[in-house]
Amino acid sequence: MPISACVIQRLDKADSDSPARLVSASEPHPQSDALDGLITRLSDAYHGKSKRWGRLVEPSDSESPFPAELAAYAEGSLGLVALANQLGERLTGLVDDHLPTGGHLILADQQQGETRSLLLALVHHRDGFVIGNDQQVAISGQINHTQMSLALRINLSQWQQGGPSSQYLSLLADRGGQKLADDMQALLGITDGVDPKSETRTLLKAFSDFVEKEDMEEQASREKTDALIDYASDQASRGESITLEELSALVDDKQPKAFYEHIRNADYGLSPEIPPDKRTLSQFRRFTGRAEGVSISFDSHLLGNSIEYDEERDRLIIKKLPNKLKEQLQSK
Repeated sequence: MPISACVIQRLDKADSDSPARLVSASEPHPQSDALDGLITRLSDAYHGKSKRWGRLVEPSDSESPFPAELAAYAEGSLGLVALANQLGERLTGLVDDHLPTGGHLILADQQQGETRSLLLALVHHRDGFVIGNDQQVAISGQINHTQMSLALRINLSQWQQGGPSSQYLSLLADRGGQKLADDMQALLGITDGVDPKSETRTLLKAFSDFVEKEDMEEQASREKTDALIDYASDQASRGESITLEELSALVDDKQPKAFYEHIRNADYGLSPEIPPDKRTLSQFRRFTGRAEGVSISFDSHLLGNSIEYDEERDRLIIKKLPNKLKEQLQSK
Protein backbone atom coordinates (compact mmCIF):
# COMPACT_ATOMS: atom_id res chain seq x y z
CA MET A 1 0.00 0.00 0.00
CA PRO A 2 1.65 3.30 -1.10
CA ILE A 3 2.79 5.61 1.69
CA SER A 4 1.57 9.21 1.58
CA ALA A 5 3.58 10.26 4.63
CA CYS A 6 5.42 8.64 7.53
CA VAL A 7 6.82 9.85 10.85
CA ILE A 8 9.26 7.85 12.99
CA GLN A 9 10.04 8.70 16.62
CA ARG A 10 12.17 7.03 19.26
CA LEU A 11 10.91 5.95 22.68
CA ASP A 12 14.00 5.50 24.86
CA LYS A 13 13.69 3.10 27.79
CA ALA A 14 16.81 1.15 28.72
CA ASP A 15 15.23 -1.20 31.27
CA SER A 16 12.28 -1.68 33.60
CA ASP A 17 13.67 0.79 36.16
CA SER A 18 14.30 3.60 33.69
CA PRO A 19 11.56 6.09 32.75
CA ALA A 20 10.59 6.25 29.09
CA ARG A 21 11.63 9.34 27.14
CA LEU A 22 10.26 10.42 23.77
CA VAL A 23 12.65 11.67 21.11
CA SER A 24 10.07 13.39 18.91
CA ALA A 25 10.27 13.91 15.16
CA SER A 26 10.79 17.30 13.53
CA GLU A 27 9.82 16.29 9.99
CA PRO A 28 8.34 13.38 8.02
CA HIS A 29 10.61 10.48 7.11
CA PRO A 30 11.93 10.72 3.53
CA GLN A 31 10.29 8.40 1.02
CA SER A 32 12.41 5.42 -0.01
CA ASP A 33 12.17 1.81 -1.15
CA ALA A 34 13.47 0.73 2.26
CA LEU A 35 10.65 2.58 4.03
CA ASP A 36 8.07 1.09 1.65
CA GLY A 37 9.43 -2.39 2.36
CA LEU A 38 9.38 -1.87 6.14
CA ILE A 39 5.78 -0.57 6.21
CA THR A 40 4.65 -3.41 3.95
CA ARG A 41 6.20 -5.99 6.29
CA LEU A 42 4.72 -4.30 9.35
CA SER A 43 1.28 -4.29 7.71
CA ASP A 44 1.54 -7.96 6.77
CA ALA A 45 2.65 -8.90 10.29
CA TYR A 46 -0.14 -6.82 11.83
CA HIS A 47 -2.82 -8.50 9.72
CA GLY A 48 -1.71 -11.91 11.00
CA LYS A 49 -1.94 -11.01 14.69
CA SER A 50 -4.84 -11.16 17.13
CA LYS A 51 -6.73 -7.89 17.22
CA ARG A 52 -9.75 -6.31 18.78
CA TRP A 53 -12.05 -4.02 16.84
CA GLY A 54 -13.57 -0.75 17.94
CA ARG A 55 -14.62 2.73 17.03
CA LEU A 56 -13.68 6.22 18.14
CA VAL A 57 -15.90 8.06 20.56
CA GLU A 58 -17.30 11.28 19.11
CA PRO A 59 -14.86 14.16 19.83
CA SER A 60 -17.55 16.04 21.78
CA ASP A 61 -18.16 12.99 24.01
CA SER A 62 -14.55 11.84 24.43
CA GLU A 63 -12.34 12.50 27.44
CA SER A 64 -9.36 11.82 25.17
CA PRO A 65 -8.20 14.57 22.78
CA PHE A 66 -7.21 11.98 20.15
CA PRO A 67 -10.54 11.80 18.23
CA ALA A 68 -10.52 15.60 17.81
CA GLU A 69 -6.84 15.56 16.79
CA LEU A 70 -7.49 12.83 14.24
CA ALA A 71 -10.41 14.80 12.82
CA ALA A 72 -8.16 17.85 12.50
CA TYR A 73 -5.52 15.77 10.74
CA ALA A 74 -8.04 14.22 8.33
CA GLU A 75 -9.34 17.70 7.50
CA GLY A 76 -5.82 19.00 6.89
CA SER A 77 -5.59 21.50 9.75
CA LEU A 78 -3.09 19.35 11.71
CA GLY A 79 0.06 17.87 10.21
CA LEU A 80 1.21 14.26 10.59
CA VAL A 81 4.34 15.30 12.52
CA ALA A 82 2.23 17.20 15.08
CA LEU A 83 -0.22 14.30 15.37
CA ALA A 84 2.64 11.81 15.81
CA ASN A 85 4.32 13.91 18.50
CA GLN A 86 1.09 14.30 20.45
CA LEU A 87 0.45 10.57 20.22
CA GLY A 88 4.02 9.82 21.21
CA GLU A 89 3.77 11.93 24.38
CA ARG A 90 0.70 10.02 25.50
CA LEU A 91 2.01 6.58 24.59
CA THR A 92 5.18 7.21 26.60
CA GLY A 93 3.13 6.61 29.74
CA LEU A 94 1.86 3.29 28.39
CA VAL A 95 5.40 2.15 27.68
CA ASP A 96 6.40 3.10 31.24
CA ASP A 97 3.48 1.16 32.71
CA HIS A 98 3.61 -1.98 30.58
CA LEU A 99 6.89 -2.51 28.72
CA PRO A 100 10.45 -3.15 29.92
CA THR A 101 12.09 -1.42 26.94
CA GLY A 102 11.26 1.18 24.33
CA GLY A 103 11.67 1.19 20.57
CA HIS A 104 10.67 3.21 17.53
CA LEU A 105 7.14 4.54 17.12
CA ILE A 106 6.06 4.56 13.47
CA LEU A 107 3.00 6.40 12.14
CA ALA A 108 2.25 5.91 8.43
CA ASP A 109 -0.49 7.41 6.28
CA GLN A 110 -1.23 4.99 3.42
CA GLN A 111 -3.36 5.24 0.29
CA GLN A 112 -4.60 2.29 -1.75
CA GLY A 113 -7.08 3.24 -4.44
CA GLU A 114 -9.85 5.16 -2.68
CA THR A 115 -8.95 3.77 0.75
CA ARG A 116 -6.81 5.85 3.08
CA SER A 117 -5.58 4.33 6.32
CA LEU A 118 -3.33 5.17 9.26
CA LEU A 119 -0.98 2.58 10.76
CA LEU A 120 0.66 3.07 14.16
CA ALA A 121 3.24 0.57 15.44
CA LEU A 122 5.86 0.38 18.17
CA VAL A 123 8.73 -1.79 16.93
CA HIS A 124 11.77 -3.11 18.78
CA HIS A 125 15.27 -4.08 17.73
CA ARG A 126 17.27 -7.28 17.85
CA ASP A 127 20.85 -8.16 17.04
CA GLY A 128 21.55 -9.76 13.69
CA PHE A 129 24.73 -10.96 11.99
CA VAL A 130 26.15 -9.59 8.77
CA ILE A 131 29.23 -10.42 6.70
CA GLY A 132 30.93 -7.31 5.32
CA ASN A 133 32.88 -6.78 2.12
CA ASP A 134 36.00 -7.80 4.04
CA GLN A 135 34.38 -11.21 4.72
CA GLN A 136 34.32 -10.46 8.45
CA VAL A 137 31.28 -11.27 10.60
CA ALA A 138 29.79 -8.36 12.51
CA ILE A 139 26.75 -7.74 14.70
CA SER A 140 24.18 -5.30 13.38
CA GLY A 141 20.98 -4.03 14.98
CA GLN A 142 17.83 -4.92 13.06
CA ILE A 143 14.17 -3.99 13.37
CA ASN A 144 12.11 -6.95 14.52
CA HIS A 145 9.14 -6.21 12.27
CA THR A 146 7.19 -9.27 13.46
CA GLN A 147 7.23 -8.09 17.09
CA MET A 148 5.01 -5.10 17.81
CA SER A 149 4.21 -4.32 21.44
CA LEU A 150 1.39 -2.00 20.46
CA ALA A 151 -0.17 -1.25 17.10
CA LEU A 152 -3.26 0.38 15.69
CA ARG A 153 -4.85 0.66 12.24
CA ILE A 154 -7.60 3.11 11.28
CA ASN A 155 -9.42 3.09 7.95
CA LEU A 156 -9.69 6.87 7.63
CA SER A 157 -11.92 6.70 4.55
CA GLN A 158 -14.49 4.53 6.28
CA TRP A 159 -14.30 6.58 9.48
CA GLN A 160 -14.93 9.84 7.61
CA GLN A 161 -17.95 8.35 5.83
CA GLY A 162 -19.65 7.92 9.21
CA GLY A 163 -22.56 5.51 9.64
CA PRO A 164 -22.91 2.52 11.95
CA SER A 165 -19.76 0.62 10.90
CA SER A 166 -17.60 -0.72 13.70
CA GLN A 167 -14.93 -2.20 11.46
CA TYR A 168 -12.78 0.81 10.65
CA LEU A 169 -10.44 0.59 13.67
CA SER A 170 -8.44 -2.31 15.05
CA LEU A 171 -5.70 -2.55 17.64
CA LEU A 172 -3.24 -5.21 18.65
CA ALA A 173 -4.42 -7.52 21.39
CA ASP A 174 -1.95 -10.40 21.43
CA ARG A 175 -1.95 -12.90 24.25
CA GLY A 176 -0.43 -11.28 27.32
CA GLY A 177 -1.10 -7.77 26.05
CA GLN A 178 -4.75 -7.42 26.97
CA LYS A 179 -4.17 -4.88 29.77
CA LEU A 180 -1.98 -2.81 27.45
CA ALA A 181 -4.76 -2.87 24.83
CA ASP A 182 -7.33 -1.86 27.49
CA ASP A 183 -5.26 1.13 28.56
CA MET A 184 -4.57 2.11 24.97
CA GLN A 185 -8.29 2.10 24.23
CA ALA A 186 -9.01 4.35 27.18
CA LEU A 187 -6.11 6.67 26.36
CA LEU A 188 -7.20 7.21 22.76
CA GLY A 189 -10.96 7.33 23.26
CA ILE A 190 -11.78 3.98 21.62
CA THR A 191 -14.87 2.00 22.48
CA ASP A 192 -15.46 -1.69 21.70
CA GLY A 193 -16.87 -2.63 18.30
CA VAL A 194 -17.74 -6.09 17.04
CA ASP A 195 -16.29 -9.41 18.22
CA PRO A 196 -14.62 -11.06 15.18
CA LYS A 197 -14.92 -14.59 16.60
CA SER A 198 -18.61 -14.23 17.39
CA GLU A 199 -19.39 -12.54 14.06
CA THR A 200 -17.48 -15.17 12.08
CA ARG A 201 -19.23 -18.02 13.93
CA THR A 202 -22.60 -16.43 13.22
CA LEU A 203 -21.73 -16.01 9.55
CA LEU A 204 -20.76 -19.69 9.25
CA LYS A 205 -23.99 -20.70 11.02
CA ALA A 206 -25.96 -18.57 8.55
CA PHE A 207 -24.13 -20.25 5.68
CA SER A 208 -24.88 -23.75 7.03
CA ASP A 209 -28.56 -22.84 7.39
CA PHE A 210 -28.55 -21.49 3.83
CA VAL A 211 -27.03 -24.69 2.41
CA GLU A 212 -29.58 -26.79 4.31
CA LYS A 213 -32.50 -24.62 3.24
CA GLU A 214 -31.45 -24.81 -0.40
CA ASP A 215 -31.03 -28.61 -0.07
CA MET A 216 -27.82 -28.49 -2.08
CA GLU A 217 -26.06 -31.46 -3.58
CA GLU A 218 -22.81 -32.54 -1.92
CA GLN A 219 -20.61 -31.18 -4.70
CA ALA A 220 -22.38 -27.82 -4.79
CA SER A 221 -22.18 -27.52 -1.01
CA ARG A 222 -18.46 -28.22 -1.06
CA GLU A 223 -17.80 -25.70 -3.84
CA LYS A 224 -19.71 -22.95 -2.04
CA THR A 225 -17.95 -23.76 1.23
CA ASP A 226 -14.58 -23.46 -0.52
CA ALA A 227 -15.63 -20.14 -2.07
CA LEU A 228 -16.60 -18.73 1.32
CA ILE A 229 -13.45 -19.90 3.11
CA ASP A 230 -11.12 -18.75 0.30
CA TYR A 231 -12.68 -15.28 0.20
CA ALA A 232 -12.83 -14.85 3.99
CA SER A 233 -9.26 -16.12 4.48
CA ASP A 234 -7.96 -13.79 1.77
CA GLN A 235 -9.72 -10.83 3.42
CA ALA A 236 -8.26 -11.82 6.80
CA SER A 237 -4.73 -12.03 5.40
CA ARG A 238 -5.08 -8.50 3.99
CA GLY A 239 -6.62 -7.11 7.17
CA GLU A 240 -9.89 -6.33 5.41
CA SER A 241 -13.48 -7.05 6.40
CA ILE A 242 -15.86 -9.53 4.76
CA THR A 243 -18.54 -7.69 2.79
CA LEU A 244 -21.78 -9.68 2.90
CA GLU A 245 -23.00 -8.58 -0.54
CA GLU A 246 -19.63 -9.41 -2.11
CA LEU A 247 -19.58 -12.79 -0.38
CA SER A 248 -23.15 -13.54 -1.49
CA ALA A 249 -22.19 -13.04 -5.13
CA LEU A 250 -19.25 -15.44 -4.72
CA VAL A 251 -21.37 -18.10 -3.03
CA ASP A 252 -23.92 -18.13 -5.87
CA ASP A 253 -23.08 -16.26 -9.07
CA LYS A 254 -26.44 -17.22 -10.62
CA GLN A 255 -28.35 -15.74 -7.68
CA PRO A 256 -25.86 -13.21 -6.27
CA LYS A 257 -28.34 -11.79 -3.76
CA ALA A 258 -29.68 -15.11 -2.43
CA PHE A 259 -27.30 -15.62 0.50
CA TYR A 260 -27.39 -11.93 1.42
CA GLU A 261 -31.20 -11.94 1.48
CA HIS A 262 -31.17 -15.14 3.56
CA ILE A 263 -29.02 -13.37 6.17
CA ARG A 264 -31.22 -10.28 6.18
CA ASN A 265 -34.55 -12.17 6.27
CA ALA A 266 -33.46 -14.54 9.04
CA ASP A 267 -32.20 -11.59 11.12
CA TYR A 268 -28.87 -13.04 12.28
CA GLY A 269 -27.87 -9.59 13.51
CA LEU A 270 -24.77 -9.47 11.32
CA SER A 271 -23.17 -6.21 10.31
CA PRO A 272 -22.88 -5.50 6.53
CA GLU A 273 -19.11 -5.89 6.97
CA ILE A 274 -17.49 -8.45 9.27
CA PRO A 275 -13.86 -8.63 10.43
CA PRO A 276 -13.00 -12.33 9.85
CA ASP A 277 -11.37 -14.45 12.53
CA LYS A 278 -8.74 -16.77 11.06
CA ARG A 279 -8.90 -19.40 13.78
CA THR A 280 -12.68 -19.75 13.50
CA LEU A 281 -12.38 -20.06 9.72
CA SER A 282 -9.72 -22.76 10.01
CA GLN A 283 -12.07 -24.82 12.17
CA PHE A 284 -14.76 -24.74 9.48
CA ARG A 285 -13.65 -27.92 7.75
CA ARG A 286 -15.20 -31.21 6.72
CA PHE A 287 -15.08 -34.67 8.25
CA THR A 288 -14.95 -37.39 5.60
CA GLY A 289 -14.68 -41.16 5.69
CA ARG A 290 -15.34 -44.23 3.55
CA ALA A 291 -15.55 -47.90 4.60
CA GLU A 292 -17.44 -51.03 3.45
CA GLY A 293 -19.63 -49.23 0.93
CA VAL A 294 -20.47 -46.31 3.24
CA SER A 295 -19.28 -42.79 2.43
CA ILE A 296 -19.82 -39.99 4.96
CA SER A 297 -18.94 -36.31 4.66
CA PHE A 298 -20.15 -33.35 6.70
CA ASP A 299 -19.06 -29.90 7.87
CA SER A 300 -17.34 -29.95 11.26
CA HIS A 301 -19.64 -27.28 12.72
CA LEU A 302 -22.57 -29.74 12.48
CA LEU A 303 -20.91 -32.00 15.04
CA GLY A 304 -22.73 -31.58 18.34
CA ASN A 305 -25.80 -30.10 16.65
CA SER A 306 -27.52 -32.12 13.93
CA ILE A 307 -24.81 -34.80 14.13
CA GLU A 308 -23.60 -36.54 17.29
CA TYR A 309 -20.63 -38.83 17.79
CA ASP A 310 -20.91 -41.56 20.42
CA GLU A 311 -17.30 -42.60 20.91
CA GLU A 312 -18.03 -45.38 23.44
CA ARG A 313 -20.49 -47.15 21.15
CA ASP A 314 -18.69 -46.17 17.95
CA ARG A 315 -21.83 -44.61 16.49
CA LEU A 316 -22.60 -41.51 14.46
CA ILE A 317 -26.13 -40.18 14.96
CA ILE A 318 -27.59 -38.01 12.20
CA LYS A 319 -30.65 -36.07 13.34
CA LYS A 320 -31.58 -34.31 10.10
CA LEU A 321 -31.39 -36.48 7.00
CA PRO A 322 -31.09 -34.85 3.58
CA ASN A 323 -34.46 -34.87 1.85
CA LYS A 324 -33.26 -36.87 -1.14
CA LEU A 325 -31.71 -39.52 1.08
CA LYS A 326 -34.91 -39.68 3.10
CA GLU A 327 -36.99 -40.17 -0.06
CA GLN A 328 -34.74 -43.03 -1.16
CA LEU A 329 -35.02 -44.74 2.22
CA GLN A 330 -38.79 -44.33 2.32
CA SER A 331 -39.24 -45.78 -1.19
CA LYS A 332 -37.12 -48.84 -0.44
